[in-house]
Amino acid sequence: MTATFWALVGFAALAGLFMAWALGANSNSPPFAPAVGANAIPTMRAAFLIGIFAALGALTQGGSISETVGTSLIGGVGITPLAATAALLTAATFMAIGVYTGYPIPAAFATTGAIVGVGLSLGGAPAWDTYQRLGLFWLAVPFMSASVAYVTATLLRRDDVSEAVGVPLLAAVVAGIVANIRLGIIPDPNADQGSLAVAAGLPFDSPTVAGVDAIAVLTTLLFAVGAFWYLRRRMLEDIDAGIRMFLLVLGSVVAFSSGGSQVGLATGPLENLVRGELGLPAIALLAFGATGILAGAWMGAPRLLQATSREYAQLGVRRSIAALVPGFLIAQLAITLGIPISFNNIIISGVIGGGLAGGSAGVSREKIIRTVVFWFITLGSSVAVGFGLYRLLTTAIGIQ
Repeated sequence: MTATFWALVGFAALAGLFMAWALGANSNSPPFAPAVGANAIPTMRAAFLIGIFAALGALTQGGSISETVGTSLIGGVGITPLAATAALLTAATFMAIGVYTGYPIPAAFATTGAIVGVGLSLGGAPAWDTYQRLGLFWLAVPFMSASVAYVTATLLRRDDVSEAVGVPLLAAVVAGIVANIRLGIIPDPNADQGSLAVAAGLPFDSPTVAGVDAIAVLTTLLFAVGAFWYLRRRMLEDIDAGIRMFLLVLGSVVAFSSGGSQVGLATGPLENLVRGELGLPAIALLAFGATGILAGAWMGAPRLLQATSREYAQLGVRRSIAALVPGFLIAQLAITLGIPISFNNIIISGVIGGGLAGGSAGVSREKIIRTVVFWFITLGSSVAVGFGLYRLLTTAIGIQ
C-alpha cells in the first residue's frame, strides 16, 4: 500500500469522524429535549447522557445500517477511499446547510443520495430493489409515526384511564420491546445478533411452544410487568415525578436507538475500506463511529437542547411522550431491517399525530409542506453533488 493510499485513508477517516460528530451534535438531541423542557434534568447532564446512550447504541446496534449504506446502495463497484470522502463531505455539507438555514435536513437522505451519486460516478449500477425497499419504508414512516403518536396521545388523554395506569402501560410496552431488541454483543445460535430475552434462555434447554421460545416470552413478560409495577408505584406517590422519570427513561432508550440507527450514515461509506481493504472487524468501525457521536453529543448537544427543549415545553409532557414513543419503535424496526432513517421525519410526524389527538396538528401546514419539499430536494441534489464532487476530486488529484 502506497503513501498516497494511506493519505486517502486519512482523509476518509477524518471525513467519517466529522460526519459522526455532526450526527452526535444534531441528530441525537431530540430524545432528551422533552425532559429538559419539563425541567426533569439539567441541560449539561442531558447532553452527557445523550453521548453515553447514543454511543452505546452505535456500538451495539449500528452494524446492519452501516452495511446497507456501505454495500447495498450501488452495484458492481466498491466505494474507494476517495469516493467515501466525497460522499461524507457531501452529506456533512448538507447537514451544515440545514443547521445554518434552520431547515431540517434528514441525514439519512443526504447520505443515501451522496453514496448513490459517488457510486454512479464510479461506474456502478443502481440497486433498484434496495431503492424500492427504502422508498416504501420512508413513505410509510410519517403515517406509522403519526398513527402511533395519535394512539398514544389518545390513551394519555382518556378520562376513563388514569394516568397512573396509562403511563405505566406505555412503560410496559417499551420495556417488553427493550427485552427483544437485537444487540451485537449478545450471541444467538439462530441469528447474527441476540437479545436480552434470547440470552436469558442460552444457559438452559429452553422449551418452545408453537415455535416460540418459552423463556424468551417469560423474560419479556417480566420486563413488562416489572416496568409497569415500578412506574405505577412511583406515580401513585407523585404523578408528576413519575411522568418526569418516564420521560428520562424514554429519552434514554430513544437516544440509544438513535445512535444505533444513525452511526451507519457515518461508517457505511467506510465499510469497503475498513472491512474489505484493511481487513478490520466490524466492531472497530462501529467504535470509530461511536467515538465521533460521543464527542459530537458532548460538544454540540447542549446548544441544540436549549433550543429544541423550548418547542417541547410548549408541546407539554404528555404530547412529548406521544412523539417519542414512535421514535423508539420505528428506529428499532429500521435497525432490524437495516434501513437508514431520518429522526426528523419520525419526530415531526409524531408531533403532528400527537397534536391531532388534541384537535390540532401543532405544526402549520406551510411548515409541513416546506419540510417535505426540502426532504425531496435533499435526496435528489445530494445525488448530483456527490456525483460531481467525486469527479472534481478525481480530476484535481488525478487518482480514484
